[in-house]
Amino acid sequence: MKLTRFGIWTSYTAIGADHAAEAARLVQELGYGTFWLGGSPEPEALAPLLGATETLVAATGITNIWKSDPAAVAAQQAALEAGHPGRSLIGVGAGHPEATSDYTRPRHATIDFLDALEAAPTPVAADRRVLAALGPRMLDLAAERSLGAHPYFTGVEHTRFARERLGDGPLLAPELACVVETDAERGRETARAYAARYLTLSNYTSNLLRFGFTEADLADGGSNRLIDAVIPHGSAAEIAAVVHAHLDAGADHVCVQPLGAHDVPRDQWTALARALEL
Repeated sequence: MKLTRFGIWTSYTAIGADHAAEAARLVQELGYGTFWLGGSPEPEALAPLLGATETLVAATGITNIWKSDPAAVAAQQAALEAGHPGRSLIGVGAGHPEATSDYTRPRHATIDFLDALEAAPTPVAADRRVLAALGPRMLDLAAERSLGAHPYFTGVEHTRFARERLGDGPLLAPELACVVETDAERGRETARAYAARYLTLSNYTSNLLRFGFTEADLADGGSNRLIDAVIPHGSAAEIAAVVHAHLDAGADHVCVQPLGAHDVPRDQWTALARALEL
């Protein structure tokens, strides 16, 4: 499975499900290796992306363990593998305690979900799944039971920590939301609008506090320091520099999520591809 060093992260909510094939073809043509589909999708949602391309890997970022049946996930993954061998990856995660009343003992629930994936009539192999992981115990689980980790809403320091915790070998593929906008005020405005939801979710805020941010940084939409570290804004070249900082800190693959555009963000994806020299 060739993820390459760079991928695009988006959702059908952002681009429109009707634009799936167009978006996938563009991502492949620009030279990105992987299309990460957010919004807690089932694996079958990757089919239009794979069907429209020849080499692109498509990944869920993430399939939610509280909302999805593991046997159904395994069957859908098997169908994708049969039609598009070696090109689908299932991101698995526990989501947020604020999002479901069933949220209890997320690590144990994730282990149970992984066990069920392996016990299904069409098992999902460890190298066909990654785990959403922020804290040390979930990173350990990602290294033990999957291809690796897919952190979300994190900065470079978390990537450095995650690599140290995972050790050599396991995949580390952080998501990086960004704003291709050289006006700092407009860039931060877009970034804060995106960050607003995540700054109400305890798994993300607890993780930020572990990495040197304070309650003051979390307040009032996020301090400039926090926003700039987690959701960089600037020219495509400036954002590419942050992408490379994640790679230098130990990431194998960075999932870039440009914000602020409607439908398929052709201009932003293209500008970043050129800046990354794809």
